[in-house]
Amino acid sequence: MNYRNLHIIFLLITLLVNAFAKAETITVCASCQHTSLSNAITAAQAGDTILVKKGTYKEYNIVVDKPLTIKGENFPIIDGEDKGEIIRIVSDNVTIDGLFIINVGTSYTSDHAAIRVVRSEHFLIQNVVLEKLFFGIYIEKSNNGKVYHNKVIGDAQDEYNSGNGIQLWYSKNVEVSNNIVQKVRDGIYLEFSDDILIKDNVSTNNLRYGLHFMFSNDDVYTNNTFENNGAGVAVMFSKRIKMFNNTFKKNWGTAAFGILLKEINDAEIKDNLFEENTVAINIEGSNRIVYSGNDFIRNGYAIKVLGACYNNTIEKNNFLYNSFDLSYNSKLNDNVFRDNYWSNYTGYDLDKDGVGDVPFRPVKLFSYVVNKTPETIILMRSLFIDIIDFSEKVSPVFTPDNLQDLTPKMTRY
Repeated sequence: MNYRNLHIIFLLITLLVNAFAKAETITVCASCQHTSLSNAITAAQAGDTILVKKGTYKEYNIVVDKPLTIKGENFPIIDGEDKGEIIRIVSDNVTIDGLFIINVGTSYTSDHAAIRVVRSEHFLIQNVVLEKLFFGIYIEKSNNGKVYHNKVIGDAQDEYNSGNGIQLWYSKNVEVSNNIVQKVRDGIYLEFSDDILIKDNVSTNNLRYGLHFMFSNDDVYTNNTFENNGAGVAVMFSKRIKMFNNTFKKNWGTAAFGILLKEINDAEIKDNLFEENTVAINIEGSNRIVYSGNDFIRNGYAIKVLGACYNNTIEKNNFLYNSFDLSYNSKLNDNVFRDNYWSNYTGYDLDKDGVGDVPFRPVKLFSYVVNKTPETIILMRSLFIDIIDFSEKVSPVFTPDNLQDLTPKMTRY
């Protein structure tokens, strides 16, 4: 390394040391020099820390326009008094930590948020509690940040006057992890946001979707719980999505599902639990997806295929006690079913190799009838339905002849 390079490195280290040396902590409290967060931000220099003491601070339209760490002590309350947006971040390198934010103003023309991040890099929002909100945390055209360990609790009653818990719009390389989101419109919402990691979140009791994303590619969703939401999770118009080790549970209703997949290509859905949903996976126009290692337990429909789904692989899953393991509305099939365990399989294994000697046909004729005429569901447990299902299995007429699992497993994974 030559002298010039050493000199540049020395200057950079000196500048960094000087920046940290000048960084100060500014305290906000009722008896302090700064009695509001807004005043403290105005007085602060880039790189400072603002420590907000326990108390209630009635403020809104707080703008963070410089690199700062804003940290609450014992969860001080920032009360927006329903007047509008509360905190707006428009600078890089901002941290919000440990605040309790309430009373975001509701608007039918502006998406007021408790915390909004706009065109910023390297942000961190953590340990924040949000209640009585319109939108919770709104990430807008911002990249390389983290939304970690927050609690977003809404009181949404209707979709038209409620917002989403955590929303990302035109953002990249953001981690959303270990958050609890409840009682909002959509728990987590993404649009035009790529390379997003969503993990270890719990999204429950939301009006519409636990997770909803559109036009977002190369995202990873792992170890999340989506339970008792209006319609479960919707994944639309996206590519190369990975959904691993999530739980989709008790999403019940006439139009409810664990996951809705619409126009999704080249994705992986592995090792998830789908339990007690009206429809575990509802698929339309989705291709080249691998479904593997999933448990489908006591759902109305395990997989419901609405059409235009090609080159998908369904393998090594457990289908346990679902009313319908598979619903299919076409006579054509080029999807592959193999090595799954089906609790409805009644075949035998004479050579004791763990694989059934008779192929399993997962599509019942009755599911085809119900798709055409939903009212016929009342006949589901009748002897007549058992007879027509058996006759279709023996000699397929209405269901695809090649839609079968040639290697059904005899014991569950």
